[in-house]
Amino acid sequence: MKFGVTVFPGSNCDHDTYNVIESIAHKPVTFLWHDSPDLQGVDAILVPGGFAYGDYLRTGAIARFSPVMESVKKFAAKGGLVLGICNGFQILTEAGLLPGALMRNAGLKYICKQVHLRTETTNSAFTGTLQKGEVLQIPIGHMEGNYFCTPEELRRLEAEDRIAFRYATPEGEITPEANPNGSLGNIAGILNEGRNVLGMMPHPDRSSESLLGSADGWKIFESMVGALAAK
Repeated sequence: MKFGVTVFPGSNCDHDTYNVIESIAHKPVTFLWHDSPDLQGVDAILVPGGFAYGDYLRTGAIARFSPVMESVKKFAAKGGLVLGICNGFQILTEAGLLPGALMRNAGLKYICKQVHLRTETTNSAFTGTLQKGEVLQIPIGHMEGNYFCTPEELRRLEAEDRIAFRYATPEGEITPEANPNGSLGNIAGILNEGRNVLGMMPHPDRSSESLLGSADGWKIFESMVGALAAK
């Protein structure tokens, strides 16, 4: 199996994400330059965090027009695994690969801290090694992480079991206090209809080794590796 990590002008978590695959998963991985439509035969794509195109205009709004994203959209349409982290999540919503939008945090301040997530579904290639209700400690670092969608979209996400993670207390309770950015329904990550695309604001790439304070994020990458190996 081979992973690809997209690189846009302003990406700053591309090497963190690359390192997880190369040094922890011990799998082949390559960078995918924003200006090239060539996906180099990868089996999974990681759209990392950062500030693609400086977040000018609107987060992810310019990156969605990059040649690589046209290829990513076709890749996902064929069932390929795509994980968007933080700015990557924002790009995936702008590109129409996921519903809704990421707005400015409710407090209108940049937030960088450890948070807890409750696993809402294990029915995906990204959560297969987790248990429903399992709580993960994973850091966030964003200004526009406030997830919003229409009431109809929210009902559909809930009915189709497509909410992957919610912000929670360490005990797994979904409370307003546990919500760091005002996200609708404490949503921290969602899946597409095909369940092969995940967008999440917290950074599993920054929590895949215990020396970083938590290795819980590794479970998401481990799930992807397992799903690809099972194909």
